[in-house]
Amino acid sequence: MLTLTADQIFLWLSSLFWPFVRISAMMLASPVFGARMMPVRIRIVLAMVISALSIPLLPPVPMVDLISFDAAGILFQQIIIGVSMGVIVQMVFQALVVAGEAIANGMGLGFARMVDPANGVQVPVISQFLVVMATLLFVILNGHLLLIQLVIRSFEILPISSSGLSLPGFMAVVKWATQMFIGGLLIALPAVTALLVVNISMGVITRAAPQLNIFAVGFPLMILLGFVFLAATLPSMMAHFTKLLMASFEYINYVMGLR
Repeated sequence: MLTLTADQIFLWLSSLFWPFVRISAMMLASPVFGARMMPVRIRIVLAMVISALSIPLLPPVPMVDLISFDAAGILFQQIIIGVSMGVIVQMVFQALVVAGEAIANGMGLGFARMVDPANGVQVPVISQFLVVMATLLFVILNGHLLLIQLVIRSFEILPISSSGLSLPGFMAVVKWATQMFIGGLLIALPAVTALLVVNISMGVITRAAPQLNIFAVGFPLMILLGFVFLAATLPSMMAHFTKLLMASFEYINYVMGLR
């Protein structure tokens, strides 16, 4: 007859609980997994399944009382590590929101907004279009699988303990937030530059022909040309997004290794 002692049950629960905390924190902050459209129950079940399957691959977990100050410190560190990994990738998607905002303002569609179902906030329709395209590309490139692979690997670099992510690592995560603005401007630069040239041209035409009703001609023309430029520059936008996404995965390894 199979018998289990209290220590064996506690060890198994600890082996499942600590990875579950880090993995679920990563899912909560990351794109796709953390989207509001994904039910919380599915997210919890998925985190538990991944945690259970990864137990044989992980280093031994510390034997601490789950109701203690040591356990609270470990819990805090696992949440910080998981959220940091998810936020680094999430910033890449937010760069597209910044890019869409710049393009929409140049087209005259800054007022056209809709609720982003992933985050529950209002964003320009151009931003939402770019985010949807990037999400499809993220899944096609198996970005969700790479993210799971990275969080499993993080247990080797940062084992479950109260030490966790260092201060330089935390500051590196904060520094990565600049990529949201830099990447967004670089993604939107071709389309915004073309729209700026069109705006300057319309201004010159207005000065040359004052009788021309710029409001009747300029706004529809800007919207039409904006969509043309958006379609023409979309491949380069997604290529830059892919480079930024792969850089975020490499940056996660860099942050996890800082001491």
